[in-house]
Amino acid sequence: MSLSNKIKVYLERTPDFSKEVILQNDTGTDYIKEWNATDKPKPTNAQLNALSSQAETLENNAIAVANRQKEYGSIASQIEFITEKGLEAWKTNVQSIKTKYPKESE
Repeated sequence: MSLSNKIKVYLERTPDFSKEVILQNDTGTDYIKEWNATDKPKPTNAQLNALSSQAETLENNAIAVANRQKEYGSIASQIEFITEKGLEAWKTNVQSIKTKYPKESE
């Protein structure tokens, strides 16, 4: 699991990775170079490792959302779909895409 996703889970939000939490990888392993987040203290490696399964869920869900967005197509193509086939057909299509790329429970 990526360190950035473990940090997102730990903070329960996405920090500004250019100011609040600066990551570095000059040793072959990602690590926290600077911790400037004020809402929680810098976590230990053990704390972050304990969040691995939640970080994996976050990563898998991001992949599912990206896959869904590709299949949905642009807003213009979705409007065209609705115009040609109707709203109910579009809803059915959206649901089939969501079923094809399910998100894990968070």
